[in-house]
Amino acid sequence: MTSELPPFANQSTFDKAKAAEPTLWCNPNYQPSSDGEAAQTLEQVHKDWAMLAPLLQKLFPVLEQSGGQIQSELIEVESLRAPLCYEDPKFGRLFVKGDHNLPVAGSVKARGGLFEVLMTARRQALAEGFLSENDDICKLASDAARAFFSQRTIAVGSTGNLGLSVGVAAKTLGYNSIVHMSSDAKTWKIERLRRYGVKVMQHRGDYNHAVAVARDAARYDPLAYFVDDEHSELLFQGYMAAAGELDIQLREAGIVVGPDRPLFLHLPCGIGGAPGGIAYGARGLFGAHVHCFFAEPCQSASAMLRMMHGRDARISVYDVGLTNRTEADGMAVATMSDLVAERMQTRLAGVYTVGDEDLFRWVATAYHGASLQLEPSATIGFAGPHFIANSLEGQAFADRHLLSKPLSNAIHVVWATGGTFVPELKFQAFVDRGMELGHPTSLSKETAT
Repeated sequence: MTSELPPFANQSTFDKAKAAEPTLWCNPNYQPSSDGEAAQTLEQVHKDWAMLAPLLQKLFPVLEQSGGQIQSELIEVESLRAPLCYEDPKFGRLFVKGDHNLPVAGSVKARGGLFEVLMTARRQALAEGFLSENDDICKLASDAARAFFSQRTIAVGSTGNLGLSVGVAAKTLGYNSIVHMSSDAKTWKIERLRRYGVKVMQHRGDYNHAVAVARDAARYDPLAYFVDDEHSELLFQGYMAAAGELDIQLREAGIVVGPDRPLFLHLPCGIGGAPGGIAYGARGLFGAHVHCFFAEPCQSASAMLRMMHGRDARISVYDVGLTNRTEADGMAVATMSDLVAERMQTRLAGVYTVGDEDLFRWVATAYHGASLQLEPSATIGFAGPHFIANSLEGQAFADRHLLSKPLSNAIHVVWATGGTFVPELKFQAFVDRGMELGHPTSLSKETAT
């Protein structure tokens, strides 16, 4: 599989991906339309989040003001248009969805991780008779509940942000919490987990290896529950709810998504659970008028390669000579989630890749231009409007799917996925590196060695 042309790519696109060059691939199987299946699931997810809200408020005082809701700002970043070279009206309006600043876990993973842990806790309590359907959900925040959960373990494999979300939620409920982390996990994330009392086990391999080890270890403990980022329906559903939040915020800004006002979501992608869930929820809400693109580092183009080859192809970035080495630690993933590949087959508009140097440039740009504290991985979506408006592939996509409507009417939302919890000195090092690299004149390239 190292050199064969996949069925859903032209030779030029495939060659650029293999050479670790910034690349846009548009999905020829993409079918923008209303989506009853996604809409029905989203409706149930909103009910589940509403049911959990009082418990979240009880467990995490930081959520009292929001009534137990996990929410982030939607920020129009006019001040970033010039430094990002997006001054031309053809780029439409540019927003940042501030999941880098989500409460409790400080990243988009708060949506999925907290949802899965709390839904699992409720299910276990119901199954053992500790909780009944008519009981107040806040019973799960009692001392008796902590004693109940202390006999059980929740484990996860992570490069950092999901581990923080799952680890903090599980430990707060009283579970024994274990996070298996890959070799590229950041030291500060490991230390933060340990301060919460979470057990961290670090492995020499990459993210996929850490997940496999964690999954196997959990099989030997009958009271252990494994949060499986590659296959979890609950994680996927937790992320979906962001679509309803985004719709409310857009309407508050006077924006109604529709045929004359298309919405482009630019979603950072690692294993695919978070961007997949957000995209699926958005399809259920906005139908044919939302176009979701995944964004990946050039050396970790797992979603691009998987979607190019088709959902049944278990292709790895190593198969085409990519290194899977990137400073965007949460995105250093060699193979895409099977679950997400299946759900996105006709729902994903496309995937683009970006070099690491631009991520650091955009960290500095976002901080100095809009006071946003982002991890490098959280900036990757800033490449999206460039690809859509300036590349031949993006222009062909717009001609086909916007039906001759002007691209200047589009709303671009860059999903910022993490950064607020980065230690001050570490973040300043990100900014300094971005400033040293200077202002990009074009998307930078990576070497494939």
